[in-house]
Amino acid sequence: MKKINTSKISGTQELLPEEQAVFNNLKTVISKTYQQNGYQEIETPSIERIEILLAKAGGDTEKQIYKLIKTGDKSIEAADQALRFDHTVPLARYIVEHQHDLQFPFKVSQLGTNFRGERAQKGRFREFYQCDVDIIGRNSLPIAYDADVISTLLNTFQAFELNTPVLARISNRKILAGFIEANDLSSYSTDIMNIIDHAEKVTPEQTKVSLEELKLNQTIIKKILSLIEINGSRSSVISTLNNLEINNETFNEGITELDQVLYLLESLNLSNQITADLKIVRGLDYYTGTVFEFILPEYKNIGSVCGGGRYENLTKHFSEQSFPGVGGSIGLTRLFYTLNENKLLESDKQNQIDYAIIPVSEHEFDEALNVAKMIRNKNLSTTVVLTTKKLNEKLSYASKLAKHGIVIGESEIGAKSLQAKNFATGEMSTINIEVVSNPEDFWAD
Repeated sequence: MKKINTSKISGTQELLPEEQAVFNNLKTVISKTYQQNGYQEIETPSIERIEILLAKAGGDTEKQIYKLIKTGDKSIEAADQALRFDHTVPLARYIVEHQHDLQFPFKVSQLGTNFRGERAQKGRFREFYQCDVDIIGRNSLPIAYDADVISTLLNTFQAFELNTPVLARISNRKILAGFIEANDLSSYSTDIMNIIDHAEKVTPEQTKVSLEELKLNQTIIKKILSLIEINGSRSSVISTLNNLEINNETFNEGITELDQVLYLLESLNLSNQITADLKIVRGLDYYTGTVFEFILPEYKNIGSVCGGGRYENLTKHFSEQSFPGVGGSIGLTRLFYTLNENKLLESDKQNQIDYAIIPVSEHEFDEALNVAKMIRNKNLSTTVVLTTKKLNEKLSYASKLAKHGIVIGESEIGAKSLQAKNFATGEMSTINIEVVSNPEDFWAD
């Protein structure tokens, strides 16, 4: 028989139980923090119509999406469906579809897998878990909600207890857009944005060369390079931008919005976790105002660990109604991989199961199952070792799975209390099992 390749597909994640426990804990922390900050969780289908996914995207996105095909006995037909590549475009469809049943502003979270047919490489995946928060308004959405999203994501990273600081780098695309308008560079807008978005991945000289390739004059290039070097505290950055005296409505609107977002975050005592940074533009073209990326300053080499921004027109391809929004996303699969690689996560080597019940022989199976049921009634995870191996082999097996072990033999059947062994310390404790109706009496003094 031909041997089937059982290795996982490249660009996917597959974890051992102890690693999965750490991953799941991060996911639980994210979900809980989002909920605490007032976000309602939804799920959109993993499969969408291709026309939905490409309505706003296109270009490279079309090359990256996983299309579905229908297979038959005699033919293979291309279907009109594909796997979603992010949560934002499906959310736009969801908003339009359910707008009459939602309360706006709608604060929503989504946690689930997305798929991109990218070239698999270290830290980048084809199947990956993303955890999004978004706030959607009807017709308008106050800029203060941008600060709400950023503070929620900062709260989430605080809840991770990483023992390394996180920094939110915040900007507003209107500042650069207004600068481009004021200097009659609108025809170069997309190219300039793209060059700046990649500026930190190349040398300053390469950025300069890329701008020169657009046939821009040296005076304009110098202004662009100076603009994107502006970063720091709210007061210093806003002052520097105002001193540029650029007479453009979009530019000045961007400064005002950036100032307000930073002020609100400062009022939440987050000053040491935020900075204004004009290098942040975000590549996706649906961002229209506030944009942000999170980094771990002590590990700059790993790049952004979270990002997002404001979008005004995401639903325009689906509806005449305007639904502006702001959102951010934690790429959990990449974050877990990165933090794990840099040893920034506590490896959960502790066994995840609270109790293992070990019957000495088959004659004690029924008693063991009943004891397990009683312990589970205390919301403690419990497994029963139902093999017929020798007792020492059962104990060895149980110690690799559970924190505590309870042996049940003939003398323990019908007993009012049992002895539980802590596998890590060897310490013995007594538990009462005769009173199930009163949980407070379960544990012996």
